[in-house]
Amino acid sequence: MMYLYGASGHARVIIDILHAMGLQVEAIIDDNPSISELDGIEVRHEFNGESPMILAIGNNGVRRRLDAKLNCEWSTAIHPTAIVSPSANIGHGTVVMHGAIIQTHAEIGRHCIINTGASVDHECRIGDFVHISPHATLCGQVDVGEGTWIGAGATIIQCVKIGKNCVIGAGSVVLHDVADGARVAGNPAHMLLTK
Repeated sequence: MMYLYGASGHARVIIDILHAMGLQVEAIIDDNPSISELDGIEVRHEFNGESPMILAIGNNGVRRRLDAKLNCEWSTAIHPTAIVSPSANIGHGTVVMHGAIIQTHAEIGRHCIINTGASVDHECRIGDFVHISPHATLCGQVDVGEGTWIGAGATIIQCVKIGKNCVIGAGSVVLHDVADGARVAGNPAHMLLTK
């Protein structure tokens, strides 16, 4: 049995992944008292040490805060259609969705989301609490700092370093390193706002 924290559309995707893995969700924990069930699964409003748990929340900062707050055993969820190299290392709490690809010697941090159809190529290093959105492509040896969000369909060319807590706009093409806290978009990507 598995528990989720967060009753949302993101949770529904994780429930599908867990079912495809042959696992059932016992209950969902959520802070919103108006939600009592999600797709027939009980939603509870207090955390009582339920484990193993997956954070079913898309927001990187909220996942980080809950990881620091909750004392439980974290699990991972990897959809059976994902292609994950045996030499890749995936941190606890991470979710790898339908059709994602994680290549040889990639390092994926804790509580990351590798979303539908995303591609993380060889020797990439992904920090904790990162979200790689649907159909984003990270070419070989890309580094992505903690808390960064790579938008849907973005492409990061090989050997680029993306700092911590960045936002890379959907459809962007990133050709150069990106500093901590930067928000970039475009083809090629250019700076929108810096911290």
